Amino acid sequence: MATIHIESKKEDIADIVLMPGDPNRALYIANKYLKKKKLVNSVRGMTAYTGKYQDKLITIFPSGMGCPSIGIYSYELFNNYGVKTIIRLGSCGSYQEDVKLNDVILVDKSCSQSSFAKIQNKTNSDEVEASISLNDKIYNVARKMGVDIKRGNIYCTDVFYEQDNNYRQKVIDYNALGVEMETFALFHNAKVLNKDATALLTVTDLFYDDAFLSSDERERKLNTMIEIALNSIIS
Repeated sequence: MATIHIESKKEDIADIVLMPGDPNRALYIANKYLKKKKLVNSVRGMTAYTGKYQDKLITIFPSGMGCPSIGIYSYELFNNYGVKTIIRLGSCGSYQEDVKLNDVILVDKSCSQSSFAKIQNKTNSDEVEASISLNDKIYNVARKMGVDIKRGNIYCTDVFYEQDNNYRQKVIDYNALGVEMETFALFHNAKVLNKDATALLTVTDLFYDDAFLSSDERERKLNTMIEIALNSIIS
């Protein structure tokens, strides 16, 4: 069952996957939350783990950065390994002054100028929705946990360092709460393959205030987002 990017046996991958971008964050989540965790992939340093959270089998699989990377891993997990649901656990930046550091955003729609969908199956839309039913569940779980979660659009870019620095206008155009680099490909793959996908994002950069979390905080201090996802899986 191994692919050219994933060495796992099919039975080693759960049907629900939490997908941080950073392999170090995947290890952190596995160590902190999973019982009887097992390393199930290490190809290209993308260390993935499967274990139990309150008796629910879950795989933590990193995506790397950008639509091409998450596009590969999410497609193979959905198509080759029978994964039913992927929840991205990521970081984002924001230009919105009512959005603060460490706020958690639940993404309803990813908007992008990426060519990923057009090349993948000739889809010309620049917007793709997350799973509505999955988002409703996650939103309700977050509220029960007492988290004032934000819910809305995100702008997904292929280019981190744009020469024209036009992110702010794109955020306005798409009515987006923030900017990140992976959701568009993940949501598109889920739609094509009739699977469920969404994203929880923690705000780690405020572009209007030049404020940001450190690399250590991005790896180890995003527990609210992680626990919302875990509690949604077992609810």
